[in-house]
Amino acid sequence: MRPPAEKILILDFGSQYTQLIARVTRELGAYCEIHPCDISPQAAAEFAPSGIILSGGPDSALAEDAPQIPEFALSSGAPALGVCYGMQALAAQLGGTLRQSPRREYGPATIVRAADSVLLDAAFAGERELPVWMSHGDEIVKAPPGFEVLAASDGVPAAMAHWERKIFGLQFHPEVSHTRNGREILSRFLRDICGMRCEWTAPNFIEAAVEDIRARVGGEKVLLALSGGVDSAVAAALLHRAVGGNLICVLVDNGLLRMGEAAQVREVFSERFGMELTVADAAERFFAALKGAEEPEEKRRRIGRVFIEVFEEQAAAAGAEAQWLAQGTIYPDVVESAKAASGKAAAIKTHHNVGGLPERLKLKLIEPLRELFKDEVRRLGTLLGLPDSLLHRHPFPGPGLAVRIPGEVTPERAEIARRADAVFMEELRASGCDAAVAQAFAVLLPVRSVGVMGDFRTYENAVCLRAVTTTDFMTADWARLPDDVLARAASRIVNEVAGVNRVLYDITSKPPATVEWE
Repeated sequence: MRPPAEKILILDFGSQYTQLIARVTRELGAYCEIHPCDISPQAAAEFAPSGIILSGGPDSALAEDAPQIPEFALSSGAPALGVCYGMQALAAQLGGTLRQSPRREYGPATIVRAADSVLLDAAFAGERELPVWMSHGDEIVKAPPGFEVLAASDGVPAAMAHWERKIFGLQFHPEVSHTRNGREILSRFLRDICGMRCEWTAPNFIEAAVEDIRARVGGEKVLLALSGGVDSAVAAALLHRAVGGNLICVLVDNGLLRMGEAAQVREVFSERFGMELTVADAAERFFAALKGAEEPEEKRRRIGRVFIEVFEEQAAAAGAEAQWLAQGTIYPDVVESAKAASGKAAAIKTHHNVGGLPERLKLKLIEPLRELFKDEVRRLGTLLGLPDSLLHRHPFPGPGLAVRIPGEVTPERAEIARRADAVFMEELRASGCDAAVAQAFAVLLPVRSVGVMGDFRTYENAVCLRAVTTTDFMTADWARLPDDVLARAASRIVNEVAGVNRVLYDITSKPPATVEWE
């Protein structure tokens, strides 16, 4: 879909908070996109931003190989806002003085107003001090020529502005909730400095997306791999509104889905929405392919290969006339791909999708959600009439239960993991804890332990429960579930899931762990 006329370009210098900047900007009603800091001047000019935000990052602006702010960001005339590393890079490149800070400032801090400004006045709200969140190891001793210091922290510039060039810097992070009135700062930048109307909304997106899909697809057929997850479900609903009966959905049941997932997908999309849906039962093929595989990446590769094979067969049978392949790609997927391409981030694990299919099937690719974050996708799904029971299901990995079963995956082990997961989710919903948890699931460990059930010794499997809280899945903390909820879940799993005699709870954050186990 073509981006709207008003938009913000976010240049990513590697900060863990970059996606949060984008999410808050979107929530404030301004469309934005994240691009690597080394984006070409031509691509930036074609994007034609109303304003530019320079993210934070892990590097020191004092280093010889420090990432540089591209010249267009300083000379295009579009207002620019540097956050954390972005401010330090502005100072370094525009003639300011930096030094390594005597102490790394990470966490809560207080800044003091040094001058009145349209950028910060609403945040200070008439007070002299403002609590903020800092994360930096260098500090600006002297602002560059032409810049006014707007606020300071321990006498060191914490906010600055060049009013004529409309270039601004913040040493703190306005995008995080720990900065009081931080969203107000970003709102002032968007509305008062960039002059944006901030009209980016889900209803507007639907209208524009439907128009764009119809213009691209015309009367041709669209084939969609429907997994039952939130992203592909919303993509299906949006495409169905745009092309109606020209949408063909295929669900590949790999034997690694959650309890009752295939039936729910059939009920919602085939019976309620009247979409053309084919369900391919390919569990035996997937388990045969997984035989002997224990390494996580190898399991993902085998699942991806079989998925493509099965989907090709179904496409030939159900979608022989299709000219388009639709995918539920969302914006974090696009951002991570861009980071990998620019060398700014390491590959943690392979993301399972239908990669390779457009070329093999000679289909044109359409990704109607590629501009949206997960929370935006859910809001869109509500407006499209999808049930909450589907929209607010916890995220589920493309390889399914296979990455929640460390070691070899067999039908028997998959069934244990599926049943344990179902019990855990039932207890979370019954207790009301489900809404406060971003993702929860059960992991079947490659461990057996001695237990006692009745008068008999057992030597059975161990299950680990995992529940996390997060806003963006870039970082996550383990959920502090009530003891009685965990106790009921553990008791039910041991008593109701044959082959399990021990239940553990994972209390590791991300980082250092990932949310999923593999």
